[in-house]
Amino acid sequence: MEKHIISDPYPMTGRRHTALFTAVLTVLFTSLLSPSTALSQGNTAAEAATQLLKADLEGKRKALAAITQSSDARVGRFLQAYLGSEIYLWNDDFVTFDGSTDERVVAVLDAFTRSPLDASGALVKVSELGVSLSAPRRLRRDLQNTARIFDLLSDEPEARTLSATKLGDSGNPAFLGPLEKALEVESDSDVRFVLEESVAILRLQDAENTALEARLDAARTLGEFGSSRAAPVLIRLLDEIGDSGDQASTEKIFRASLSKIESYEAKIRLLGYIFSGVSLGSILILMALGLSIIFGQMGVINMAHGEMMMVGAYATFWMHEFFVHYMPEGLFNVYFIVALPFAFLVAAAVGFVTELVVVRHLYGRPLETLLATWGVSLVLIQAIRLLHGDNSAINNPTWLRGGAEVLQNFVLPYNRCFIIVLCLLALFGVRALMNRTRFGLRVRATVQNRDMADSLGVRTRRVDGLTFAFGAGLAGTAGYALTLIGGITPDMGQNYIVDSFLVVVTGGVGELIGTVGAGMGLGVLNKFIEPSTGAVWGKVLILAVVIVFIQWRPEGLFPPKGRVADV
Repeated sequence: MEKHIISDPYPMTGRRHTALFTAVLTVLFTSLLSPSTALSQGNTAAEAATQLLKADLEGKRKALAAITQSSDARVGRFLQAYLGSEIYLWNDDFVTFDGSTDERVVAVLDAFTRSPLDASGALVKVSELGVSLSAPRRLRRDLQNTARIFDLLSDEPEARTLSATKLGDSGNPAFLGPLEKALEVESDSDVRFVLEESVAILRLQDAENTALEARLDAARTLGEFGSSRAAPVLIRLLDEIGDSGDQASTEKIFRASLSKIESYEAKIRLLGYIFSGVSLGSILILMALGLSIIFGQMGVINMAHGEMMMVGAYATFWMHEFFVHYMPEGLFNVYFIVALPFAFLVAAAVGFVTELVVVRHLYGRPLETLLATWGVSLVLIQAIRLLHGDNSAINNPTWLRGGAEVLQNFVLPYNRCFIIVLCLLALFGVRALMNRTRFGLRVRATVQNRDMADSLGVRTRRVDGLTFAFGAGLAGTAGYALTLIGGITPDMGQNYIVDSFLVVVTGGVGELIGTVGAGMGLGVLNKFIEPSTGAVWGKVLILAVVIVFIQWRPEGLFPPKGRVADV
């Protein structure tokens, strides 16, 4: 729907703009967070809001000054709707609605109270709402700042945090009053921290109205906080001191605070590299588990292993599309749980067919097997490209969005935590399968002495097919996990196949603990190298490190022992 905007015809000079903003803040200092304050001349907040919408520019100024005397948290939400042109004049009422303008019909709400105008819940066509109201250009800055101040009254901690951050980063010391008043009554510890940080940042910059000792205390506080928001402010102030050169003690304190902030940021970056490396290593381990099983048992260099991962990713995409189009909306979050076994089974089925049709006829010929599986990878890539094009994507379930802030500025994303947990479950599952099941016993027997296992009644060719399928299924599980942090493309497996082989060779063929150590090591090393060298040169350096390591220790980190070492 085309949105029509009513613009304001009354211009405002910069001097009148500043005067209005100062007046608004003056009123707010004395009224914000004071429920007993009455609106001037007996007006209510709703009446002032209506006046703000319908009056000329001079009347809008008076209405804004009046509405700021309210302690009603709904004022902030109303002003945000006004700024976003989300208020309509409909049948002589000022209304808004929840949802998108793309919807055909909506339930209209009162613009200020957001209560339904029609008690029966009747729906109205969006096209019948007419034109939306737009805030005057000359008044928008005052409206934005006033809305942010009123957001400090919001019931939502996230809204209060965002408001405190924006007000503190504005650099305007006039916001000190509202922030200090909000700090007096704030009970949420996370929001209190942001309020204290914002107050200190504004005090640090307010050289005209804040005593030097108070500014130095603010600098010390920000240093103790490790405030990354304060770093550019301190750098700018140090540059100004450098020009004057007559404030040695102040410069010393500012530099000490900046040093503490930079030290804290370095620690956070280190933790970030380690965590990202562990999550990347988890993907590599999931890939290398299957590759190690296939290569360790059959001696097959499966160049299509990356495409098995790609198949698992697209199987997750298919399950996502099925739930989006054919299942109730309330069940959407379930799709990612159902997609895990589905991705494993689809990739395992593709692996089983590959072993049955191609690999089974080439055992004992490693070069031909390598070329044949490379051909299979090209076929799979082109088939998916013809089916889905070059790019696909899924929406993560809501329970895997966001993250947990365990330290200031250090957030553990839920999706990466899920990948790490999935990797751990896969490791324990593979270990249990190999050591505690009849299938695992047959696999180990086939690896250690194929002829003896065959003579004892083990159908080694069937074991080969099931093992190949199991390894491909593990790769599909890696693709399933990768959809949480990356796009889905037909050639996505090419980015991980080489790293997976490096993990297998470095850790020791067929050794679970070696696979874990090599996967985590290469993942973390990759994240440390990439920021300084770039992705391409990072891969080159890692390859060089692995080559040097293999020259020194050809058997890998944990070489096979006993009869397995002779295989």
